[in-house]
Amino acid sequence: MIFKSGFSLKNEQTLFDEYINYTDYNVCGFSYGALGAFEYAKEQLLSGARVDTLQLFSPAFFQTKGAKFKKLQLIGYRKDKNKYLKDFLDLCFSPYSKKNIEHYETNVDELEELLNYEWDIEELKSLAKKGIKIEVYLGSEDKIIDVESAREFFLHVATVTYIKDANHFLQVR
Repeated sequence: MIFKSGFSLKNEQTLFDEYINYTDYNVCGFSYGALGAFEYAKEQLLSGARVDTLQLFSPAFFQTKGAKFKKLQLIGYRKDKNKYLKDFLDLCFSPYSKKNIEHYETNVDELEELLNYEWDIEELKSLAKKGIKIEVYLGSEDKIIDVESAREFFLHVATVTYIKDANHFLQVR
């Protein structure tokens, strides 16, 4: 199993243990890591490697957000990266208690990639046609992404599990 971490995070996969399919041919990612998981699954197929399942936990989905929103995020990050990341994590856990999570040193390029990534429905369909089961998990109380637009988008290519009262980390309490 391959797990790709969220923006500025590492080793958070245990938060998703109840959902992760721990098999050799599963690729999964959380938030920003969902982008990496999708790209990794595409690369694996091109190289002839086997992928059975692609699991996307609260995939970063900002393609419905305007340029002003994205610009404000980047300004906030550049102004005070530590405050931005603290506020970001607080929002990820909202409305529930925050847990300790490991971090890595991030940069503005990663944030720009996260904010400007465009999910390609045709590439997702291509993976599905090649036999990859795509699973998407979304929390109804997620304060980070546009949950309803993500749900509508991914329903065309994936099994979407919509978790009532769950936050960005899919916590329900």
